[in-house]
Amino acid sequence: MFFLWAINGLTIALFGWDKLCARRKRLRVPERRLLWCAALGGSPAALLSRWIFRHKTRKQPFSRWLWGIFICQVGIGALALSNGLI
Repeated sequence: MFFLWAINGLTIALFGWDKLCARRKRLRVPERRLLWCAALGGSPAALLSRWIFRHKTRKQPFSRWLWGIFICQVGIGALALSNGLI
């Protein structure tokens, strides 16, 4: 459980940092890294961060990947719950 809190906190921090760097025209956080954080369990934080920071909302390939990761994680969680694994 601690891992999920940590990865979600890291994901929010990375989205916030990337938004700040974008405004200041500095070196950005690669989209691949943001997606990896989402794939490791930070997808709820990634979706929340997009809304809070209004960041990466118009990037369609990024949005599709992020929603795909989220849907897969919800499906895996539902499957685990139905089989009594959680």
